[in-house]
Amino acid sequence: MKLHNKVDKKVLREQLLQSDEARTTISFYKYAAIKNPQIFRDHLYTTWDKLSLFGRVHVAKEGINAQISIPTQHLNAFVAALKDITFLENVRLNFAVEDNGKSFYKLVIKVREKILADGLEDQSFDSSNKGQHLHAKEWNQLMEDPNSILIDMRNHYESEVGYFDGAIAPNVDTFASSLGVIDKMMKEHKDKNIMMYCTGGIRCEKASAWYKHKGYKNVYQLEGGIIKYAHEVQDEELDNKFRGKNFVFDERLSEAIGQEVIAQCHQCGKACDTHVNCKNVACNLLFIQCEDCAKEHDNTCSDDCQSVVKLPEEKQKELRKGKKVGQNIFKKGRSPHLKFKHQGDTEIPEMPGMKHL
Repeated sequence: MKLHNKVDKKVLREQLLQSDEARTTISFYKYAAIKNPQIFRDHLYTTWDKLSLFGRVHVAKEGINAQISIPTQHLNAFVAALKDITFLENVRLNFAVEDNGKSFYKLVIKVREKILADGLEDQSFDSSNKGQHLHAKEWNQLMEDPNSILIDMRNHYESEVGYFDGAIAPNVDTFASSLGVIDKMMKEHKDKNIMMYCTGGIRCEKASAWYKHKGYKNVYQLEGGIIKYAHEVQDEELDNKFRGKNFVFDERLSEAIGQEVIAQCHQCGKACDTHVNCKNVACNLLFIQCEDCAKEHDNTCSDDCQSVVKLPEEKQKELRKGKKVGQNIFKKGRSPHLKFKHQGDTEIPEMPGMKHL
């Protein structure tokens, strides 16, 4: 029985790019007790592979976190298969805002210790005691309350290209590190309306429960994250308070929510919000690069990487031999040679009139 796709990723990616099949990109998560994640994982793979589903899925004893792409013609069959799993029967599905059908090229389902790495070891913490969910209209209204503080629960490279105006965006690399940073920033404001948002809601789900556990009184989270917010403001003709792009963890890397370009090319400083990965496979650094710099630097992030990609492929393979390479795909542009990388901050601005950091 096939439980893994072992075809070369370059081949699979090229097949996806050449395909004209209509596909739909969806994300969802659910915290639930799963006794045997491995058996559940294998069941999902067997079922979803038959539907030609692609994506990245994490399964753990605490639940499931999935970002997937499915042939649109199989969408109803996929939803029906979800309903056969009791705890996923009514799970919220977040449909991509901008979808070219090229988000994933293979199905990868992994068993993890947690579906979201949070670094929390407190055994008394009840993750089910979460904050209050707000839909777009309620979110916009509470944003206007001077007693509210908006917090971006995403990493710095995500908030760099898009955020809610007035939000605090800590300069962090991981969700786990953000929990302590934000707690330190907010410790004098535990009676405020703490409004948190992220891409699809999973990070806020855990964070809201954690901050309630830490004594915060009024904790709110954006229902379905930025993705659902974008759909709701359009469907209900609401004022869109989000600026720029929403970073996504698939081949698309982003989807436009607001109209503004709020970031800049990391190499020349020109207005740009296009994330790319360095063409040097041994580097693969994630950074923002404009079209002019892509041409000038051969789609690489530095002079050293540019020199490498000019070498014959066999020579490049020889240089990579025996080394752990390509791990910078989400190293978030942390490189000294990127002159125009936004460095961010972790200091809380003066109250009121909070602003993006």
